[in-house]
Amino acid sequence: MKRTLASLDPAALDGRRALVRVDFNTPIRDGAVSDDTRIQAALPTIRYLRERGARVILLSHLGRPKGGPDPAFSLKPVARALEGMLGAPVTFLADPTTDDAVAETRRLPRGGVALGENTRFHAGEEANDPALAARFAALGDLYVNDAFGSAHRAHASTEGVARLLKPAVSGFLMERELEYLGRALDEPRRPFIAILGGAKISGKIDLIEALLPKVDEIVIGGAMACTFFRAMGLETGNSLVEEDRVELARELLGKGGRKIVLPSGAVVGRELKSDTETRTVHRNEIEPGWAMYDIDPMTEQDYAALIDAAGTVVWNGPMGVFETPPFNHGTLAIARAMAHAMGRGAVTIVGGGDSAAAVAEAGLEDQMTHVSTGGGASLEFLEGKPLPGVMALDDA
Repeated sequence: MKRTLASLDPAALDGRRALVRVDFNTPIRDGAVSDDTRIQAALPTIRYLRERGARVILLSHLGRPKGGPDPAFSLKPVARALEGMLGAPVTFLADPTTDDAVAETRRLPRGGVALGENTRFHAGEEANDPALAARFAALGDLYVNDAFGSAHRAHASTEGVARLLKPAVSGFLMERELEYLGRALDEPRRPFIAILGGAKISGKIDLIEALLPKVDEIVIGGAMACTFFRAMGLETGNSLVEEDRVELARELLGKGGRKIVLPSGAVVGRELKSDTETRTVHRNEIEPGWAMYDIDPMTEQDYAALIDAAGTVVWNGPMGVFETPPFNHGTLAIARAMAHAMGRGAVTIVGGGDSAAAVAEAGLEDQMTHVSTGGGASLEFLEGKPLPGVMALDDA
C-alpha cells in the first residue's frame, strides 16, 4: 500500500507548493484540446489541493517530441483548456527547469495553479536523469503522482522526483486505479473473466500467462485470435497471423484448456476498408483471399452471455478493427454487454486504450465500474509487474 493525498494533514497543505505529476497527454487539433478526458480525470486532485490553500504546480508530458522543444507538442493549449475547467487563471511555465520558474511557483497565490511545459522537451526526462529530477523537485514542497498512465515508466518526473521530494503520495486518480485493478486481481467476485483483444498475441503473452491461474476464463478477440486459429490448424486466409507466435499460441491453448475461449466465427472482408465486401463465417470457413476483421454476431452473443454471468470482468483490447466501421460492431457489443453486467452488480473494469475509446464512443463511461486512464500501465499492473512511478511513492 502506498501513502495517499488524503492521508496528509489538510492544514499542512495551506501555502505549500504541491508538485503534481498529471497525465495531460491529450490529443491537440488546430491548436486546441480535442479530448479533455485525461484533464477531467485529474480535476479532483487539483481542486482538493486548491481548496486547502496549496499552490499547485502541474507537470506532464505530451506526445513524443524528438530532439528538444517542438511547438507541435506544447502544453499551452492544455493550459487554456484547464483554465476554462477551473474558472481560474493557470500560470504557464515555459521552462520548468529554470530558477525563474521556481520563483514563479513561490509567487503563486494560495490556491493558484501553474502548468509546466512538456517534460519531454528535456532529454533527461526519459533517461530519468537525476539532475533533471532535482530541477523538477525544486518546484515543490511535496510531490503527488496522479499520472497512472505514466506510472510504468521510470522517468525523471515520475520516479526520479519521487525519490527526492517528500512526502511523495498518490493522487485520487492514481489511488482509484490501484484500488480497482488491485482488488480485481486479489479479491475478485467470481466468476472472474478477462476479455483480451487487439492485433497481436505477442503484446499480451505476459498478461495471458499472469491471468491464467487467477481467472475462470480468458475470452479472446481481435486479430490475435487468428494466431490461435492457425495454432489449431485452421485456414486464416489473409488474416493477420504472427507466424513466430503460432507455437506459443499452441502451448497456451494446451496450458489454458477450457479457460481460453475463442471466437466461434468471424466477420471477414476482402480489404480493410469500410466499403469492402464482407461475409459472416464460422471460424473454420475463412477462405484464402479473405481476412478476419471482427468477431461475428454469434460470438458477440456467446461473449455477452459469459459477461452477464460474471462477477468481475476486466477488458483490454478491441474485438476487431475498431477504427474502421463496420468492423467496430463486436467491440461495441462487448461495451454494451459490460454496461449491462454492471447494472446487475458485476465489477467491470476497462483497461484503457482502444477499449476505453470504444466505451466512450458508445457513451457508456458512466456505466462501467472503472475505466482506466492508462493502457500500458494497466497492462503491466495486471501482469504483476512493478510500476516504477508507484514504487517510488511513500509506503503507507
